[in-house]
Amino acid sequence: MNYIDTFIVVAEDCPVSHSVVPESKADRKKSVAVIQYELLAEKPYELTQEDVLFQTHVLHKQVPADELKASGAPMREEFFAQPQPCLRTSPLARKYGWGFHFDSAGKVALYPVESSEYQQFSCEASPSLGQRLKAFRSSRG
Repeated sequence: MNYIDTFIVVAEDCPVSHSVVPESKADRKKSVAVIQYELLAEKPYELTQEDVLFQTHVLHKQVPADELKASGAPMREEFFAQPQPCLRTSPLARKYGWGFHFDSAGKVALYPVESSEYQQFSCEASPSLGQRLKAFRSSRG
């Protein structure tokens, strides 16, 4: 389920032209966008897509650390027993202006849409940089 040598560009209907760091509302638990941003901003090229998806699930559901330590492997297996949406559906790429780059080991990093690195990775004229995919649109129209 992990991407290799792939860049996911922001969705065609992304509402921002400069990346935005997602923020939590004070009275609510962290959103998926905030969790994914924090994971990837703190650990570029350290996590695979599966790591990000599972850690996001665990943090969003607020699974206690002792429960995760005791049954993390079976919990992860159960999580991936069901189909999971890939990072092309992430709000970071759909609403907040962040692209995802996966290296040859399948590890992922975030790139803001306005950065020179984003422009380089997203350039269709650079096939040596790997596969280029679009994030899914937020609207169907």
